[in-house]
Amino acid sequence: MTLMIGSLVRRRPRIADWLRAVKSTERGTIVLTHRRVYIVPTRMGWMFGATLGVLLLGSINYVLSLGFALTFLLAGLGLAGMVHCTRNLAQLSIAAGRCDPTFAGEPAAFRLNLENPSDGDRPSILALHLGSGSRMVLDVAARATAEVTLAVRAAERGWLPLGRVMLETRFPLGLFRAWGYIEPDARCLVYPRPEISPLPNAGSDDCSDAGRTRAPGSDDFSGLRAYQTSDSPRHVAWKAVARGADMLTKQFSGEARSALWLDWRLLPDGLDVEHRLSRLAGWVLAAERAGASYGLRLPGLEIDAGRGDEHRVACLRALALYGKQ
Repeated sequence: MTLMIGSLVRRRPRIADWLRAVKSTERGTIVLTHRRVYIVPTRMGWMFGATLGVLLLGSINYVLSLGFALTFLLAGLGLAGMVHCTRNLAQLSIAAGRCDPTFAGEPAAFRLNLENPSDGDRPSILALHLGSGSRMVLDVAARATAEVTLAVRAAERGWLPLGRVMLETRFPLGLFRAWGYIEPDARCLVYPRPEISPLPNAGSDDCSDAGRTRAPGSDDFSGLRAYQTSDSPRHVAWKAVARGADMLTKQFSGEARSALWLDWRLLPDGLDVEHRLSRLAGWVLAAERAGASYGLRLPGLEIDAGRGDEHRVACLRALALYGKQ
């Protein structure tokens, strides 16, 4: 029977979703209603029930009034623990938080915000990522929000969905286990794994005729211009800013230098697509560390030369999503 049910669930994903009371992915804030919370006795709970059965049989056999009182008192405590175990999860609100991009082979930190709308605390809640086994136990105070961080390993570049997460609790007595499933519409952008290799020469013929552009030099001061986010803080006119003026950047004239182009065509023909993207990702990071002005060329895509955090993110994003959009 178990094999038949398992086979039916694998063939019919909608049946699996119905059994788990969760859609494939859920957008926005997710509320764990009572019908989405399941509860069963733990091993200790089954032992507790067996003990109650022995006490009840002994009380009936020997007509012990105190035995009946103790049995029903313990049974009442067990039922109260079952109710509180369910309430510890029921009506809990979950919303997906921000997930910062990461590189392939490194963990992606998914954040979930658990909001407790009730006046009572929600202690000892386990958040478990079913795909990776990443887990975290936390308490959610009354009328407060707590954050869960689940580290999921990113195996390859592109968009990494969070997948299914289970919330579980055994509070307060450990006699019952209550749990519920959620699958927030959350994903993380995974960049290619960067490969360490020397940067191409900006002034060599290998960069192609179209791969050489002129950039301002840095010898003699020639004036001021409006500040751009990619400008180095060393070139900002801080004295003018201190006098209350807008952010301005110093311009210098002198010997110009060529902008560095990170071109797909510069890579050896024997490299496959993933190795090419990994090497280009390593070049992007190396060029940013060197403070160079660089551009990126991929088949069907070109990002103009620049530098700074926004430019680096744009280049890495293009590499991560190449061929996957």
